[in-house]
Amino acid sequence: MEEWVLSVGQLNEYVRRSLAADPMLKRVKLRGEISNFKRHTSGHLYFSLKDEEARIACVMFRSSADDLRLRPMDGLRVVLGGQVGLYARDGQYQFYADTMREDGVGQLYLRFEALKRKLEAEGLFDAARKRPLPLLPRTIGVVTSPTGAAVRDIVHVATRRNPQACLLLYPAQVQGEGAAGEIAQGIQTLGAIPEVDVLIVGRGGGSMEELWAFNEEIVARAIAACPVPVVSAVGHETDFTIADFVSDLRAATPSAAAEHVVQEIEGLLYGLETQQRRLRIAAQQRLFAASARLERLQSRLQNRHPARALQGEKQRLQHIKQRFGWLAEGELQAMAARLGSLGERLRALSPSATLARGFAYVIADGVPILSARTLQVGQRFSVQMRDGRIDATAEAVHTDKKGE
Repeated sequence: MEEWVLSVGQLNEYVRRSLAADPMLKRVKLRGEISNFKRHTSGHLYFSLKDEEARIACVMFRSSADDLRLRPMDGLRVVLGGQVGLYARDGQYQFYADTMREDGVGQLYLRFEALKRKLEAEGLFDAARKRPLPLLPRTIGVVTSPTGAAVRDIVHVATRRNPQACLLLYPAQVQGEGAAGEIAQGIQTLGAIPEVDVLIVGRGGGSMEELWAFNEEIVARAIAACPVPVVSAVGHETDFTIADFVSDLRAATPSAAAEHVVQEIEGLLYGLETQQRRLRIAAQQRLFAASARLERLQSRLQNRHPARALQGEKQRLQHIKQRFGWLAEGELQAMAARLGSLGERLRALSPSATLARGFAYVIADGVPILSARTLQVGQRFSVQMRDGRIDATAEAVHTDKKGE
């Protein structure tokens, strides 16, 4: 008898047809919490639906997703309508949903919001607490899984940007039971090392459950108490963890965290050379400006030098003296001319000049006789003429009535 052997594809196809033919599975309502939600570029939605006991992979095609009135997200409790099937290629049992309505918020999301409100009220999220990252850290501490893609990405980016970058890894479990405690211990251990200037704490992406260690209070407290800046590098670009809010900087991925922490050495060198050129140019410009100002001050100082001022005063005095000389000479000449004129007038009015013109004057007892009435008969008098004097005696006095 020939042995009946099925191929994997035949088995999967048989199971798929069996599930599709079961009337109980053609129209099913499922209640649960969305986890590991992804929206594909095609418009299809891929996620898991879970409860306290189990989980199932779910798909909602674009034709149904376009009609949704709610925004699916991790932690949202929903009621799905659809059918159970098997994806034959992968042999994956999954639920094909065509309707979705909200059924409240999941327990993980409620815990997340409660812790977020508590820490925010304590001020652990305040912007004033955020510390700047060091420009050139001596050592970069990394808390993550030693076997995950995150540590490889961090090492690759860091060494590419700066081959001399020093990384110190604290291997920690990043999901599952005990992960939060290991992460917190790693932060405390690396933060206490004096040479460590900054920490990168994170992992690659995952569902809300897989990332839950970074939503634990013990990790948040460790980040807040760390003496050096902490960069949260949990690989999820759209959603946040509690660690993102508490850390000094949130990076969307571990690679992005390495880019923030490790400066590109070639860029720094180029920037340094640029700054040096600018500094030289600025120094030359300031030197030229200072030299020009010094020359102006020297010129002003020379113009205001006491010797220069004294020379100017000497020239001014010489000019004044010269003007005084000219004025004095002119004044003397004018006075001489005036005196000459007065002398001529005086000479013309002098008695000798009058006598020279034929006049004479009479003197009696040393007093000039101005009127004939002042002489007495028999009185002696003298007649002064141009060339001599005549002594005489008045024999008679005759007066003229015109002289009265």
